[in-house]
Amino acid sequence: MIYIIKKDGTREEFNAEKIVTAVNKSAARILYKFSEEEKEFICRFATEKAESLGKKEIPIQDMHNIVEGALERVNPAVAKSYRDYRNYKLDFIHMMDDVYTKSQAIRYIGDKSNANTDSALVATKRSLIFNELNKELYRKFFMNRNELQACKDGYIYIHDQSARLDTMNCCLFDVATVLKDGFEMGNVWYNEPKSLDTAFDVMGDIVLSTAAQQYGGFTVPEVDKILAPYAQKSYEKYIEEYMKYSDPSWEGREERAVEYALDKVKREYDQGWQGIEYKLNTVGSSRGDYPFVTVTLGLGTEPFEKMCSISLLNVHKDGQGKKGHKKPVLFPKIVFLYDENIHGEGKCCEDVFEVGLECSAKTMYPDWLSMSGDGYIASMYKKYKKVISPMGCRAFLSPWYERGGMKPADEKDVPVFVGRFNVGAVSLHLPMILAKARSESRDFYEVLDFYLEMIRNLHIRTYEYLGQMRASTNPLAYCEGGFYGGHLQPHEKIGKILKPMTASFGITALNELQELYNGKSITEDGQFALEVLKYINDKVNQYKEEDGYLYAIYGTPAESLCGLQIEQFRKMYGIVEGVSDRPYVSNSFHCHVTEDITPIEKQDLEGRFWELCNGGKIQYVRYPVSYNKEAIRTLIRRAMALGYYEGVNLSLAYCDDCGHEELDMDVCPVCGSSNLTKIDRMNGYLSYSRVHGDTRLNDAKMAEIAERKSM
Repeated sequence: MIYIIKKDGTREEFNAEKIVTAVNKSAARILYKFSEEEKEFICRFATEKAESLGKKEIPIQDMHNIVEGALERVNPAVAKSYRDYRNYKLDFIHMMDDVYTKSQAIRYIGDKSNANTDSALVATKRSLIFNELNKELYRKFFMNRNELQACKDGYIYIHDQSARLDTMNCCLFDVATVLKDGFEMGNVWYNEPKSLDTAFDVMGDIVLSTAAQQYGGFTVPEVDKILAPYAQKSYEKYIEEYMKYSDPSWEGREERAVEYALDKVKREYDQGWQGIEYKLNTVGSSRGDYPFVTVTLGLGTEPFEKMCSISLLNVHKDGQGKKGHKKPVLFPKIVFLYDENIHGEGKCCEDVFEVGLECSAKTMYPDWLSMSGDGYIASMYKKYKKVISPMGCRAFLSPWYERGGMKPADEKDVPVFVGRFNVGAVSLHLPMILAKARSESRDFYEVLDFYLEMIRNLHIRTYEYLGQMRASTNPLAYCEGGFYGGHLQPHEKIGKILKPMTASFGITALNELQELYNGKSITEDGQFALEVLKYINDKVNQYKEEDGYLYAIYGTPAESLCGLQIEQFRKMYGIVEGVSDRPYVSNSFHCHVTEDITPIEKQDLEGRFWELCNGGKIQYVRYPVSYNKEAIRTLIRRAMALGYYEGVNLSLAYCDDCGHEELDMDVCPVCGSSNLTKIDRMNGYLSYSRVHGDTRLNDAKMAEIAERKSM
């Protein structure tokens, strides 16, 4: 028997199969896969060499040399990868030095890469510093050389590197399933709520706890339908209470009981939503940010469903704060699910639409999602009555059918959306790829294919890696039914429920791609940009068929990335007019923010790309006139007929000294103060562009906001 002496002095029995595991990891880092013959050769070579030494104990260092010898004969590139991995401790010195430098900047300067974090807070600083370490570990142990180089140069961007090996991205969380019949959280059993106010408290606990176990947006879909049964319970309780304590001889006692109960339920709704707004905007998660929570509503036609929607819209419109200084909060993001048959003129929920319109005209939220127009999202609702709520600010899931998976098994098969999530996004920088193709005199699509394949391999490895996670990492999601198939035991691996989950191929700077191609914006032309996006769709659909994974195209809402990509482009290819001459690139497939076009022109121009970017899309229109409700009503109804997900875009400003509010204000005209709070649309969501004179947004995004005309 031969034993291997480990670095810590312990002995381990020699096992050639462990060598195969180790060399496979080194091969994967350079995208190489051993054949069965090569694996047999490596095992045989290592065993014979070990036995030829004539020792019962072999130091691990000598064993490494034997393995390297075997790899040199099979594939020298893998041998080098294996050797590099062995030398990782030396690299750690440099890595930790980088982490330390960044940690000092976070401690004393702050960080504005994510507008949803306040880096002045101790908890946020700690989280950001940990993220820097996690990001470096991801690069060191997960990415191969080609991927590292592509990210460094700027041809691709791997989002959320600090978290993507720990957990999943954005989701549609099944709050209704978790609430029903009770659940366990933190070793405490929560009974199903027996009243509306308790349901609000429990829902808030679920959101705060579970949103902290992921990164990206957390959506509570169709919240009006989730809460209405608990409103009914409260209503019945108040009826019983009134009847118990009122005089049976009172005339109209039953009618009064109904009036009393309805008033009490409405009050519970109002107070419940106010409590949710307080929680989501003041209690930071363990990630160091405020949970990015979205709620969708509007399709409920029953009295308590309508009451739920109207209550939230009014609470949000009125704002939070001391008297005379109220302003809207940022979370939850509200999405109104619009059905012309329900919300159209003279329909049963036109009143809910009007309240939503009043709220949008004053606060920008809700955003509006068409259930009855044209296109994919509306088609799923029309055919199956299934709502695809956005995950976070703009991501819409591809269909996954209960029995057939990616395709329906038969006419009776139905898609499922609630309870699903995304495992991560990697974005292409399309102008960089075109510039590279031209500089190397290569076909653009050949270069594009190289980076598409790179993203594909990253996604495959991410699915495989996350699949090894235990359900106990997010108990409400994986054990209590928050995710589709999420009734696992804590010790079970989550790989068995990952098939319905998406992975995204993101695209940015489609406008700049067209500019680089022929000097015209997508407003002026757009044909090449359209051709490229169709090509990417065809490729990704091919990958889905071949890999069995549910990939999606994502119109990337670049935040700090909009400035980073400019820096990367300039470093490689210099300043090019219309492409890299501004401090930011355009988001997704949007027209450039400086385009002087009408809202209708913008809707139509961006509509060409709409069905090619289901993973992430929103269409927004800027309203330069003060709170013009009629214009907003007209354009929302038009967008809903077109099948859009529409955002109202204003620039809200509030004087923190006298309470005056006005659009696009930099100095208060009433008191002359510059102590303002300003709210602007970051991408698909809202953020503070100014808080007490400072901003949480990065310089590139602030430059983009300053130049907005049509967005």
